[in-house]
Amino acid sequence: MIYDYTVKDIEGQDLSLKTYEGKVLLIVNTASKCGFTKQYAGLQALYEKYKDRGLVVLAFPCNQFGHQEPGEESAIKNFCSDTFGITFPVMGKIDVNGEDAHPLYRELKKARGGLLGDDIKWNFTKFLVDREGHVVDRFAPQKDPKSLEEKIEALL
Repeated sequence: MIYDYTVKDIEGQDLSLKTYEGKVLLIVNTASKCGFTKQYAGLQALYEKYKDRGLVVLAFPCNQFGHQEPGEESAIKNFCSDTFGITFPVMGKIDVNGEDAHPLYRELKKARGGLLGDDIKWNFTKFLVDREGHVVDRFAPQKDPKSLEEKIEALL
């Protein structure tokens, strides 16, 4: 269950995912220097449109793909707010694959494997979680955030 995990927020503080119990979550591994980085704008638009109905976008910066998130948390936070006006929660940097993969991402991948194996293939892979904490869908990095609206609305 997603709510069983604790993560570090962008300030380095422990954050229990129980905080988001009863919300629809869109969990995304992100990077500041990626060809898909412009998706931050689409994620923010989704958040603004649906937050009052219970959507929370959670960004998890990751430097495992082409070293496209090399900065420290303070630089990531500033980039997100200054460049894209991000107001949804951005977490501390994590690994999503390999031996050091965060337990949350191990759970996400186990719940919704990918087409070519369960590992995350690139930045901006998206997981949709229902109000009960079940992972209901996984979307490839190329999938534009706006195209997820119908599936998000169905869960809200």
